[in-house]
Amino acid sequence: LKVRVVRSSPPSSQFKATFQESYQVYKRYQMVIHKDPPDKPTINQVRLVPVSFEDPQFKSSFNQSASLFAKYQMAIHKDTPSECGENEFTRFLCDSPLEAENAADGPDCGYGSFHQQYWLDGKIIAVGVIDILPYCVSSVYLYYDPEYSFLSLGVYSALR
Repeated sequence: LKVRVVRSSPPSSQFKATFQESYQVYKRYQMVIHKDPPDKPTINQVRLVPVSFEDPQFKSSFNQSASLFAKYQMAIHKDTPSECGENEFTRFLCDSPLEAENAADGPDCGYGSFHQQYWLDGKIIAVGVIDILPYCVSSVYLYYDPEYSFLSLGVYSALR
């Protein structure tokens, strides 16, 4: 048995080189120990999209995200349709006081507010609203399609 300590933040070359292998061990562990289904979102199904109406990915997924937000709010929090419309969604989860910044020594995605979208079979099934800051990542809110609650996407998002 050989044990290595590999720097994950900032990611070392060893971390990058072994990432996929480590991820596969994690996925097998989750399926065997925690009985996660094999179709739980994978790393390739999670997109980090800047919260900006100028970003093409954000614009193209806005309606789907807003509809999912309304479905979640009404099912989980018992909101009325008027409490979770497009304007409420935009005010609550799209309007951010943070300004996007791409610092030379910062992460590739830059700093700012992001929607971490979880895609399955061509549709968004969850969105984690996060702020990426110089010394932390702040989870603002997570909403998901209640039909996929068995995937425990809140736990998955927190661990991710």
